[in-house]
Amino acid sequence: MSAVLFPNVTAPDMLVMSFNIRRRFDRLTWPAADRWGLRKQRLRTFLGANHPHIVGSQEAMPDQARWVQDALGSEFGRIGLGRGKDLDGEGTPIFYDRDRLEVEDWTQVALSDSPEVPGSTGWGNTIPRIAVIAHFRDRDTDARFTFVNSHFDAFSRRARRRSAQWLHDLAAAETRPLLFTADINAHVRSPELAEMFADGHLVDTWSYTPVRRTAEWGTFNNYRRPRRGTRRIDAILASPDVGVRAVGIDPRPTGTNWPSDHLPVQAVVRIPTGSAS
Repeated sequence: MSAVLFPNVTAPDMLVMSFNIRRRFDRLTWPAADRWGLRKQRLRTFLGANHPHIVGSQEAMPDQARWVQDALGSEFGRIGLGRGKDLDGEGTPIFYDRDRLEVEDWTQVALSDSPEVPGSTGWGNTIPRIAVIAHFRDRDTDARFTFVNSHFDAFSRRARRRSAQWLHDLAAAETRPLLFTADINAHVRSPELAEMFADGHLVDTWSYTPVRRTAEWGTFNNYRRPRRGTRRIDAILASPDVGVRAVGIDPRPTGTNWPSDHLPVQAVVRIPTGSAS
């Protein structure tokens, strides 16, 4: 593929990506570009060219998660399970470069009033929604940070508001620098998600950065030509102590089409050293 947005990112900087890879369906889907068998090689090409250090993905079925991990390379690990009551099915796994990052511990919770119960709902969502929460150590800098990846509900504003409140409370209680990746299913600046930014515990990296490598593209393009100024529903947020160096939304197809119905969001960040353990 043509030149990537952020080549040669090295320590102390780190390349973060949020990418809804679009779940596969066993039935035929329309448009044809949505068919996993046609687009999985585009996804492999894109990930292999960009070399992120950590990826928060959404809509990954188990076989797709294995494909993504293989596409990223043998040095990549994966954490996160399915969202079903048996921890099966579609998930929001985190992929990370094991040469750069060490997982100290991780957990998965349901976005509900019973977060410890797999498959639970109750905030207005009928589909289970989850978040994967991990504590990492940067092997190159010894910086420690928390990484959260999620997928907010697509149909219920109430569920998204409750999810935003949950994220606010998580960030408020966190002692480490925090990064959050997600398909939030509403514009990042929408009123229903405003609670994410209450009290200044989190910032939108797109607004916080000194460098934007691209225009602000709408991130759900559905295999069509991307448009500027439409909803940016895929986001990378950070606690304010994280140094945000640059951001970008790659609007280009990989070959003749896009690997997903969403565009990937990327940010180059620097985690402060001496962070609380």
